Amino acid sequence: MEQTATQLSALSRLFSSAVFREMGRKGRSPLFTRLFHQTGLSGQSIAKGTVATAFEAAFAVLRKSGFRDEYVYRAALTHNILLGRHSLSTASMLTEFRAGSCKADLAILNGTATVYEIKSDRDSLARLTNQLENYRKVFAKIYVIASEAFVQEIVSSTSSDVGVLSLVRWNRIQTVREAVDRPDLVCPETIFDSLRLAEAREILRSFNIAVPDVPNTKLYGVMRKYFGQLDPTEAHQKMVQTLKRTRNLAQLGSLLDQLPPSLQPAALSIQIRQADQERLLQAVQTPFNEAMAWV
Repeated sequence: MEQTATQLSALSRLFSSAVFREMGRKGRSPLFTRLFHQTGLSGQSIAKGTVATAFEAAFAVLRKSGFRDEYVYRAALTHNILLGRHSLSTASMLTEFRAGSCKADLAILNGTATVYEIKSDRDSLARLTNQLENYRKVFAKIYVIASEAFVQEIVSSTSSDVGVLSLVRWNRIQTVREAVDRPDLVCPETIFDSLRLAEAREILRSFNIAVPDVPNTKLYGVMRKYFGQLDPTEAHQKMVQTLKRTRNLAQLGSLLDQLPPSLQPAALSIQIRQADQERLLQAVQTPFNEAMAWV
């Protein structure tokens, strides 16, 4: 069935943080109900199922070529790379992570830090050059994952050490060009700007650099200066080691196991309190017909 612009927008918004967090806070989501009505989806399999069934049906439509938004790409990276090649116990994932003047769509930390810039079917390449310049200051490996329509332009307009991936089917990622691991090119000061202060302190301590007892108004500048004196490769390695511990997602393993695959990327990127997880699961397990009366 051909989807209208309104229906496509509703499909995308079903997987938004607003719906996810509302389910966690309330154990239900009137926003989910309104959006699902707008999708135009129906059928016995949905009506007889649960909210989880409805999310899976919505995602099946959203992932079709031409409809694929950023969430579809995040899902492909999550399932193929984070949960496929790695695991939550050995790797960590960052979303919307600050890198210079940009925010990285998604980064995976394993033996190195790899960033993935998503150019979905609905995006343009206008900001790509600036984004890659900023990512280079923080991440050793850079990939651009894009729809097939963008691939050749990305290959020809980017440096040969930037990897290029294509989402050829919703769940199959094809490597067009491998990324080169270049931790020597990062900027330790930009890395410092991306970290929480406690994480930066920890990294300096690992280099046996004592943070002086100065007023908070001066602390940022002093610590940033110390970072500027670090070797880029060593600073990058310490960043990976520290963030894998401080941004660890292993505690979400049990929650992921109880969610439908279409919602697992949301669970890894949208932070909800431990206390809200049980309400989220109750909402997802609610019979669909009952959820259609949520107000």
